[in-house]
Amino acid sequence: MQDLRSFFETVHFIESPDAGNYHPLQWGGNIVCATSKSFDWEEADIIIVGCGEWRGADPKAGYSNSPDQIRAELYKMYHWHTGIKIADAGNIRQGATLGDTRAALQEVLHEIHSAGKIALVLGGSHDLTLQQYEVFKRAEEMAVASVADMLIDLDEVDEINSGSFLMDMLTGTPNFMSHYSHIAFQSYYAHPRMLETLDKLRFDFYRLGKVKEQIEDMEPVLRTSNLFSFDMSVVRYSDAPANVNGSPNGLNGEEACQLTRYAGMSGVLTSMGIYGYDHTYDVNGMTAKLISQMIWYFVDGCLVRKTEAKLTERDEFNVFNITFTDNDTVFLKSKRTNRWWMKLPDQSFVPCSYNDYLVASNDQIPERWLREQERLL
Repeated sequence: MQDLRSFFETVHFIESPDAGNYHPLQWGGNIVCATSKSFDWEEADIIIVGCGEWRGADPKAGYSNSPDQIRAELYKMYHWHTGIKIADAGNIRQGATLGDTRAALQEVLHEIHSAGKIALVLGGSHDLTLQQYEVFKRAEEMAVASVADMLIDLDEVDEINSGSFLMDMLTGTPNFMSHYSHIAFQSYYAHPRMLETLDKLRFDFYRLGKVKEQIEDMEPVLRTSNLFSFDMSVVRYSDAPANVNGSPNGLNGEEACQLTRYAGMSGVLTSMGIYGYDHTYDVNGMTAKLISQMIWYFVDGCLVRKTEAKLTERDEFNVFNITFTDNDTVFLKSKRTNRWWMKLPDQSFVPCSYNDYLVASNDQIPERWLREQERLL
């Protein structure tokens, strides 16, 4: 990997007055600085990258040190996951222009991706998600993306910003978006035409009520995702008081942690970004505490992914042969992680949930089955 130190601020959080003296079992005593001269990239599984760029949401916004407020809470937490090595590269320098900052973040994420590591981005405004996608575009690799956001950022404007970046990501050319899922949008804030656009593209979208009713159905969605972007607006205001532009409705803290754990469990996910946190509005640091807990569960999920068996190791799975509406298929349940897969007519297996198995057992067609079949046409 190239030397990335020039892209980062010279002072790392661990060297600041806000950093404490950490117990050897706390994360602050285990996370290493990824931009030190002696650091070996091969030692890390996850690399944290802060980027306090907000000009994608407000052209007049200053650079934020909100990622360090998250670190202040994260480093206090106890490190239960000794099988996962975490490095912290610090914060991306503010560029002279918004484009300069984006280019720096993209270069860093590209290097992390090329090294086969997982990038954890602490934003910044939500448009920085585009830099997660640009990594795949640059490598000419197809990507499956999932976004958790109460809004669907498909505004048609000239400049790419936090309200329009999805338009470029989903419809720009050349395009390397294999599939896209939008998680926990709130219908009263979503233009019906936006949903029609997503549906025509054979993309999936899950309204807030559906997600809260059966959040376990989001695990198969995130299991196939290469990148996951989480906008803090998707969490209700009472659980994330920094969300001054959020909503009284939304995911609760436990559900937010569940989603990030699912993302960590994905064997193909290479980056996750958490965006939309501004510490200046954070009452008693509650939102920073929630984000640090979301990261803890993400790492917990990464530990689970290391234990999953391959589908070819059939002794590691319970096999269920099901017939529904004249379709003969097979469901597999992992003995290690309790995760499910179902077989499609083309003989491929796709991730599914226990609910899909129950639907098929009642001689009904699971919606996930139908959507997968539509994408094959």
